[in-house]
Amino acid sequence: MSNVAIIETLPSALVACTVSRNIEEFEILIDAMEETFGESWGDIPFEDAQAFLQQSESVGLRFMVLAVSAAVLVDLDLIAGIISMSKARGLGVIVLSDAISPTALHKLMRAGADDFLPYPLPEDALDDAIVRLEAKFAAEEAAAIAAQQPVALAPPAADSVAGQPAVAPGPAFQAKGDRDGVILPVHGLAGGVGSSTLAINLAHEMALIGAADKSRVCLLDFDFQFGNVATYLDLPRRDVVMDFLGDAALSDSDALIGAMQTTKDGLHVLTSPSDMMPLDIVSAADMGHILDLARANFDYVIIDMPTAIVAWTEAVLSRAHVYFGVVELDLRSAQNVLRMLRALKAEGLPHEKLRYALNRAPGFTDLAAKSRVKRMAESLDISIELYLPDGGSAVAQANDQGLPLASTAPKNPLRRDIQKLAKSLIDVNTAANSPAKAKR
Repeated sequence: MSNVAIIETLPSALVACTVSRNIEEFEILIDAMEETFGESWGDIPFEDAQAFLQQSESVGLRFMVLAVSAAVLVDLDLIAGIISMSKARGLGVIVLSDAISPTALHKLMRAGADDFLPYPLPEDALDDAIVRLEAKFAAEEAAAIAAQQPVALAPPAADSVAGQPAVAPGPAFQAKGDRDGVILPVHGLAGGVGSSTLAINLAHEMALIGAADKSRVCLLDFDFQFGNVATYLDLPRRDVVMDFLGDAALSDSDALIGAMQTTKDGLHVLTSPSDMMPLDIVSAADMGHILDLARANFDYVIIDMPTAIVAWTEAVLSRAHVYFGVVELDLRSAQNVLRMLRALKAEGLPHEKLRYALNRAPGFTDLAAKSRVKRMAESLDISIELYLPDGGSAVAQANDQGLPLASTAPKNPLRRDIQKLAKSLIDVNTAANSPAKAKR
């Protein structure tokens, strides 16, 4: 079918367009597009997309949805070109990926795609993506108007979007690989249990305490989709992080340090990527290599883990000195602990490294709740070793301000307990490695 014939079959007032090899292979996408855009969408093949974008019929377009499967990856450069041209036109670009590799998806996201969705599509996933893009474009237009600047056709890059914090300086030291760091992952065993808050404030407290003997502390955000470290520390998400993760197998210490930012309190941070990426963008071998680089250049490596268990979780667990599992006093946490333990034991993984932290723990006088905690631990055959008090509204306020609790609420009971934990971890490690510290 010729390009002209295809375009003539499209609706006259196009708002969105899918680009595919054969749209009939994506029945769920067809239904989602019809539900979202009604008759105001059409489909064109990959080889005709760039020509179509130069024609008058594409003037009213706002969104391009590229349906990419493993079978069309021979045209990966062509697809990247379509994305780049679409972004130059100011369109929102969504990549629908059907069994394509993380490396290929990374290349498409680097070409400028705004979002990606898996196929088969989860319920309402397309609607949610469109809403996010509309909100993003509206915010950019409002910011440009407020600054009395002309609105660019293409949305600006992530680091230059209005409202983004300025890029913090990177680590000032040179990578020598002269350290043998302690790896401390923090894993929330249910959503919203406060694992990111613990990881961020623990890393910050350790950086403050470790400054006395020039210990280096880094915080790695390994939730590549919904990581909060950048937000909670008021740091921008940089494209260099995605570059580093995409070439993790070939990266060295200099690449890791170059992807980091350093807070004013001396904490070195690797944020999550600027774009939402699949958790398997790195393999288990890649993750092991990243951790080996971090351990060789930092004394303490705190990791904010995603809630999900992925292929590289084993690489983190096997290298961890202590693996914090954060829970709350509820049924979902108890069930997830049980599932986690079963999975680790079935694979013969070192489940004994898990140290359970109960967030929003009951107060000293709440005897009924303390009894529930005891029954929960006994039923799961675990020991809850860390009890973290409820920090109240001060925690949410600190996170919204992009500051650690030490800066906004230094006397908060949660901050004080995390400070004690940080000191105990450093004291134990210092005592165990005092000859090495003396030689440094």
